[in-house]
Amino acid sequence: MREPLVLVPGLLLTDDFWREQVARLSDVAQCIVPSGQYDHDNVADMARAVLAEAPERFSLCGLSMGGYVCLEIMRQAPERVTRLALLDTSARPDSPEQTERRSGFIKLARIGRFKGVTPQLLPFLVHPDNVKNQAIVDRLMAMAETIGRDRFIRHQEAIMARPDSRPDLPNIRVPTLVLCGRHDALTPVEVHEEMARLIPGAELVIIEEAGHLPPMETPDQTAAALRNWLKR
Repeated sequence: MREPLVLVPGLLLTDDFWREQVARLSDVAQCIVPSGQYDHDNVADMARAVLAEAPERFSLCGLSMGGYVCLEIMRQAPERVTRLALLDTSARPDSPEQTERRSGFIKLARIGRFKGVTPQLLPFLVHPDNVKNQAIVDRLMAMAETIGRDRFIRHQEAIMARPDSRPDLPNIRVPTLVLCGRHDALTPVEVHEEMARLIPGAELVIIEEAGHLPPMETPDQTAAALRNWLKR
């Protein structure tokens, strides 16, 4: 029997982001990509929306902003989660520098200059070798357009106000995978090493050829790590 697997996407990403993982894991997992979280401006309500779409018990995986939502779910309903995967995310709150940068993006978006994923943002999202990978770039641009300006603003506000989740990590009692790309410029390896140290029994996987988006950039390696985690 396939276990339900809830896959929560990150900022400016839609269900299309998980396309390769769904294709590679559907033989062992019933993959569910929630959508209710898109309409909220705080992580607590995002988590409640995901829980409303999820089955009673499920494996949980989130990337970046999706990871923040997963950590909130572990506060709200840990008894419903059978295992946890945190991909290219952080348990830390926003630094003042990060908040300032996000506020700048919000201001630009509010005056009509929302452009989604721009060429200037790509080096922060993908491995250097993928900056000119047109297939990846086109998909990122299309997903950002689908999300749109208003949701982008709501999501940045949610991210800026998220709590420090590090005190909660030692309370996690399910098999946990912490995975990131070696070249992740937004949530670097060190924050994943920190999470893996604080979560009892967590497994740390670093994918050498990926940036912030391993499920798209290195789908086979990411799926292999998720498959092993699903068997734990």
